[in-house]
Amino acid sequence: MKLIRLFVMRPVGTILLAVALLIGGILGYFSLPVADLPNVDFPVIMVMANQPGGSPSEIASTVAAPLERHLGAISGVTEMTSESTVNQTRITLQFDLSRDINGAARDVEAALQGARQDLPSTLRTNPTYDKANSNGPPVVALTLTSSTRTPQELYEFASNVLIQQLSQVEGVGEVEIRGSSLPAVRVELNPLRLFRYGIGFEDVRAALASANAHTPKGFIDSHGTRLMLSTNDQASKAVDYRGLVVAYRDSQPVRLTDVAEVNDSVEDLRQTGFLNGQRAIICTVFTQGGANVIKTVDGIRKRLPILQSAMPGNTHINVLIDRSKTIRASLNDTKQTLIIAVVLVVVVVLLFLRSLSAILIPAIVVPISIIGTFGVMSLLGYQLDNMSLMALTISTGFVVDDAIVVLENITRYMEMGHERMEAAILGASEVAFTVLSITVSLIVVFAPIMFMGGIAGRLFHEFAMVMVITLTISMVLSLSLTPMLSALILTSAPAASQGFWGRIGSLLERMIDRVAKGYEQSLGWSLRHPFLIVMSLPATLILAGVLFVKMPKGFFPSEDTGQLMGRLVADQSVSFQSLKDITAHAMKVVAADRDVAGVMGGAGGRSANSANLFVALKSKEERKDDLAATVQRINRAFSNVPGAQLRLMAPGAVRIGARSGDAAYQYSLEGPSAEDLYEWTPKIVSALSKIPLLMDVSSNVEEGGQAIAIAINRDMSSRYSITPQLIANTLYDAFGQRSASVIYGNLNQYHVVMEVAPRYWESPETLKQMWVSASGGTAAGGTSSNNLRVRADTTTSTLSQSEQSYINSVANALAGGKSASSGAAVATSVSNMVPLSVLGYQRATNTALTVNHDGLSVATTVSFNLAPGASLGPAVQAVEAAMVKLHVPPTIHGGFAGNAAAFQKSVSDEPLLILAALAAVYIVLGMLYESLIHPLTILSTLPSAGVGALLALQLFGQEFSLMAMIGVILLIGIVKKNAIMLIDFALVAQREGATAFEAIQQASVLRFRPILMTSLAAAFGAVPLVFGNGYGCELRRPLGIAILGGLMVSQLLTLYSTPVVFLYLDRFGKMLGRARHHFAILLHISPRETEI
Repeated sequence: MKLIRLFVMRPVGTILLAVALLIGGILGYFSLPVADLPNVDFPVIMVMANQPGGSPSEIASTVAAPLERHLGAISGVTEMTSESTVNQTRITLQFDLSRDINGAARDVEAALQGARQDLPSTLRTNPTYDKANSNGPPVVALTLTSSTRTPQELYEFASNVLIQQLSQVEGVGEVEIRGSSLPAVRVELNPLRLFRYGIGFEDVRAALASANAHTPKGFIDSHGTRLMLSTNDQASKAVDYRGLVVAYRDSQPVRLTDVAEVNDSVEDLRQTGFLNGQRAIICTVFTQGGANVIKTVDGIRKRLPILQSAMPGNTHINVLIDRSKTIRASLNDTKQTLIIAVVLVVVVVLLFLRSLSAILIPAIVVPISIIGTFGVMSLLGYQLDNMSLMALTISTGFVVDDAIVVLENITRYMEMGHERMEAAILGASEVAFTVLSITVSLIVVFAPIMFMGGIAGRLFHEFAMVMVITLTISMVLSLSLTPMLSALILTSAPAASQGFWGRIGSLLERMIDRVAKGYEQSLGWSLRHPFLIVMSLPATLILAGVLFVKMPKGFFPSEDTGQLMGRLVADQSVSFQSLKDITAHAMKVVAADRDVAGVMGGAGGRSANSANLFVALKSKEERKDDLAATVQRINRAFSNVPGAQLRLMAPGAVRIGARSGDAAYQYSLEGPSAEDLYEWTPKIVSALSKIPLLMDVSSNVEEGGQAIAIAINRDMSSRYSITPQLIANTLYDAFGQRSASVIYGNLNQYHVVMEVAPRYWESPETLKQMWVSASGGTAAGGTSSNNLRVRADTTTSTLSQSEQSYINSVANALAGGKSASSGAAVATSVSNMVPLSVLGYQRATNTALTVNHDGLSVATTVSFNLAPGASLGPAVQAVEAAMVKLHVPPTIHGGFAGNAAAFQKSVSDEPLLILAALAAVYIVLGMLYESLIHPLTILSTLPSAGVGALLALQLFGQEFSLMAMIGVILLIGIVKKNAIMLIDFALVAQREGATAFEAIQQASVLRFRPILMTSLAAAFGAVPLVFGNGYGCELRRPLGIAILGGLMVSQLLTLYSTPVVFLYLDRFGKMLGRARHHFAILLHISPRETEI
């Protein structure tokens, strides 16, 4: 070829081009962003709304449902789930992979604005949203501890400074703090004293609001000077409220301290956090969808010293979980694997060639090909992650293959007596088409991967593209740099010396010669018994199909990320005080495990009977057991803790779906009737718990919470001019930790919180002593109807109670906001008080602790983990069989969610993907060889490779996951190389006059040595993937096992089957030729026109 001659004749230009490629690759390497995996995170936005004192069912109907109606209309939403618990609801929106998260956030903001008018007026703040999925694992978990500071002081610092600073870091989607709440003035009322004075709860709330105005005062301009007006109208501490006059009785003031205890405390008493069982403030950081984890964590790390210096004295910020550490460790292990693979490949070439000049050429070409790939990756905007590094590791064998094919052929011409430059040009030109065929057909294998959609497409697109880039660079260098270097430095194999290395070389040469002679003799036997050999093809094809069907399937290997997450679930009627004690004890049990570095978590807030846990594990080198064994051991240790259940799971590197769950896999149920769902979900959990492949089966149905239902007698309440809203207001004031006023600080806003004293809200007997004031106020928007209901007689000159309440509410709105009290700030007359027991009766009942929606329907989720050694494929089949056996009503629809749903889709796509790769290879080979027959000969090598890959995976106890499937697709490109090398040389021999038998026999003998060398190089390139044991080895191992097993089996079989298939198809081609000739004669047309 003219181009090859040009490169050989102009060595300086060729060297400079190679140096330019090398420099570009080095610069690209240092500019590449670093990550664990390609961006496979769905854009997720979490919407939150808080309603203190609200029950889950009330919040689900009054807050979650209106929000869902507006949010569900946003385009691109693929999943919308909500979880309504005590005090709050969390709505999770998952969008298409193609949706920009910032654009989605703008749509969410607009939907929240539109929904505000449908939300209750008592909602303390507007709903908020974060561009992160807080149901997943955090990238950073911090704790704030101090031996002298109170938890509320630490929480205030975290709320005022920590959240703002960390939220500014690029990539941070949500910063969540737990363990306490903001400081507040707590007014703990004595209801018996209130009732004795005839003071209603709303009167107290009005007094608190009016005592804390903090409104603008204006200015006075006097003689050219502006005077700013100010007053001490804001009360910021408990001492400022204690002397507040709430009423006058018998011309004597009734002060707040007469009816309540006023203390500087916290907004929510039912919040706590722990680090290893000790009190702490916990902070978890979640990234936005698509954010680079390492870059985000580095940004957080840079701010920590500044934050630590701003902390109050004797306060410490401790980093418990840092996801970037395991990602970096995984990348370092993969880089080491790449270096080991390059060294092993070079060693293989050295063993075969035993020439310093010969080994120097691939030792130069291989690193330049790999380093040059980094430059192209940087131009295309790719990143350095486990998938791209694995692609480079695997491509090491392919890169050296191209160099070996060219180098070996040049060496053969030199042994024939040609000069180095002539041998370089002739040898490289002769195999140029072979190298082109191998490379192009291998690149085509990745075409289906590059055009895949969904998660698998996102995951493997960069992998395929990196392979394509490396192979293209390798092909160019093999036909330019390799022949040029051969013309400059390649020497003939030296004569055997008498030294140690000479004797080793002679021994290796004799061994290779014996193997080659043995192959030549066995090849003769196989060519004499072609029927037996050719029958191995259908046998291996059938065996491959059977193995594929029977092989346990999986989605994506579970990666050790160095952390566990889970929930501590107590009895559904547990009190907060008991849950707090159980949580502290549970964390001490978990922290005592030998593989645990620390555990943090908090109770309160989201759930009334559970606490979230985040467990940091020791480094992998310090642990002897895998994650499954560690989880089982912790669960066994925790089984002795009474009153609670521990649900742990390994989050993994790939998490699909945004819904919450207590295990790695979810099965979602939805239906029109909540009663049916709540009836059938426990039955389904019971049935699935009996499946041996599953463990930790649970559901999010929590219907066992205890409640007190007050049935209002509407006739009786109307007689006393008491509406249900007045009763609700009284109960909310007494038991809901209601905000009565806002204190504006320099950095934050704080609340004055009122409720009855703890000794009263801890006992249900308090309800029997409750009285309801007729001046309890009216619902927003209901004042006119309330006025009509209690309108006084027209002859009286005094204002009716309702009219007075209305006037009060208008006045109090100036300080109290939208849900202002309609009581009197300073009551001068005794309120009309009616015992609550007169207005209705009480009964004990059960209530839901969580209400879940999927879309706009009531839904439940069953979560499960896989038992040790179990695969997801059989588990999915077992779950589906159990659902059929249960005869679930047709109105209840079930389906897998998250990773399990993605697995189902990937399983259905796998055969199509493999067939698409085969079809692409066949089409390209047919175009290259201008033949329909020769591609079939080349593809006949694939069944044996598939058998080898599946057998190796089973031998190592691996499931057929997406990584294993990529290994099988790679085998399509690897093993066909042997057949291409044989057929190319056989076709040349046939053109020179040899028969098909002579041509294929000669090609098999002559090409046995380079085939053996390239196959061993590819195999040794995969060996480090198999036997690595660091972070990320769970991803690399299935890929290496599949390639190594497929190469070993195909190497043994295809060296015999390919020549036989070539002969059979050659005869078949001649038969077709004769048939075309006769057909042409019959139709009186040229035989050339009938060729296909």
